[in-house]
Amino acid sequence: MRQLSELDASFLYLESENAPMHIGSIYLFDASEREAPLAFSTFIAYLQSRLHVVPVFRQRLKEIPLRLGRPYWIDDPNFSIERHLAYVSLGENSREADLMTLASKILEEPLKRNRPLWHITFVDGFRLDGEKNGKAGFALIVKLHHAAIDAFSGEEIIGKLLEYTPKPQPINGPRPWQPRPEPSEERVMIQAGANILRTPWKVTSRTASAMEATAKGLIQKQLRKIPLPFPLFSAPKSPFNRQITANRQIVSAKVELSRLKAIKASLGDVTLNDVVLGLCAETLQRYLSEQGADTDESLIAMTPISVRSNTLRRSTGNQMSAMLLDLATKEQNPARRVRRIHWNAVASEPYREAIAADRLTELLPSTMLALSARLYSELQIAQRYQPVFNLPITNVPGPQVPLYLQGAKLVQQYNAAPLFDSMGLVIVAVSYQGSVTLNFTICPDVVAQGDSFRNHVCDSLNAIEEATSTLDPDEMHTPLMETQSQTLADHAMSVMEGALKKLMGRFKR
Repeated sequence: MRQLSELDASFLYLESENAPMHIGSIYLFDASEREAPLAFSTFIAYLQSRLHVVPVFRQRLKEIPLRLGRPYWIDDPNFSIERHLAYVSLGENSREADLMTLASKILEEPLKRNRPLWHITFVDGFRLDGEKNGKAGFALIVKLHHAAIDAFSGEEIIGKLLEYTPKPQPINGPRPWQPRPEPSEERVMIQAGANILRTPWKVTSRTASAMEATAKGLIQKQLRKIPLPFPLFSAPKSPFNRQITANRQIVSAKVELSRLKAIKASLGDVTLNDVVLGLCAETLQRYLSEQGADTDESLIAMTPISVRSNTLRRSTGNQMSAMLLDLATKEQNPARRVRRIHWNAVASEPYREAIAADRLTELLPSTMLALSARLYSELQIAQRYQPVFNLPITNVPGPQVPLYLQGAKLVQQYNAAPLFDSMGLVIVAVSYQGSVTLNFTICPDVVAQGDSFRNHVCDSLNAIEEATSTLDPDEMHTPLMETQSQTLADHAMSVMEGALKKLMGRFKR
């Protein structure tokens, strides 16, 4: 048995009907160099031959009775690959737009908990390049639960499943696999009891989570007694921070990596990640202006950071930190904004230390953390007050060499991230083979006219390039003045920690 971390388990408990917690990806392959189209049966055989490189693909959850502990990953004795695969043929006249519509619908559906938490839809029969005589292609729509992977480990998994040569490799038979026996209920309970004895203070919160209806009322009552300083909710109100529905839309825009690198070189001591964040900031600013929204205050983004190391490395699970970052959208010059983002993210001491995600889960268990997040939504805190942050933005570096699947080249990938209550927009930037794709996962009932993000990305990149070319070179060496929001990350975490300690103290009494 391998127990989920508090962070991994929190994604299980955060899941709701309107907010499935899986990471989605759409991979487009050019099959024109193959002698014949790739058959679905061939793909099944190919995937079976590689299941051994991703053990979590054959592991399911083992829940602890009464939620007295976090679930475990165990081998699924009834594993059947057919339960995790589906086939769809769109027809020869279909285009990428039809594929994205299909993917949005598939990604709205949560994964079933009684089996390993992944699913792949093989989509056949459409043309690439948006033309009738375009190249024959197929696609994979992949869902992997956030409890099993983060965005960074997801890229590693796909890299292991695909090939690095255009020549189709022989498909070997699946390696022998014998599932380890499922642990008995007695063993699970003994292990849960041992964990409780090691951390006795968690007993109260475990019991409260088992009686969720009662706990909700108690926590609501206690939360009203805890004074929350205004600076914690210091992100501006925005159209993104409203109650979400189950509907999803994926909008993507691709830009050349070389253009981003040229901006980085021209602006001096900034990183490529700063330029990507600056592109996102300019895109968001243009969208808000078009929608007539207030843009007087700078947006705050939550940016996950991988903390994987070579000495402590797992191919699955969540190994992340995060920081709250001022996107400097008040700055009108998009080139100066990139420099300001760099200062906020790197040069300023409060941002030098990322907020470890475990800092929250060390204070209270994942079940209570998820319950608090749901109360955040049900009490409409984001609507009544200013939100803690406006949206998550993740930048995932991908391979710069082409990947293949049985001779079919991967030409494009799109990514979707989970939305959660009061967060109707998430941006995931992924680089691959000389380009960067900005992926906007949208709840269309919250974020109107989401298709406009595609044009805003192109216009924003042009604007940053133009502003960079006219920026005074002497300005590159002028120190930036410190802003008030640069203390936001540490201050917010300190307030959260103090409030949660007070809350747990009230329950102990």
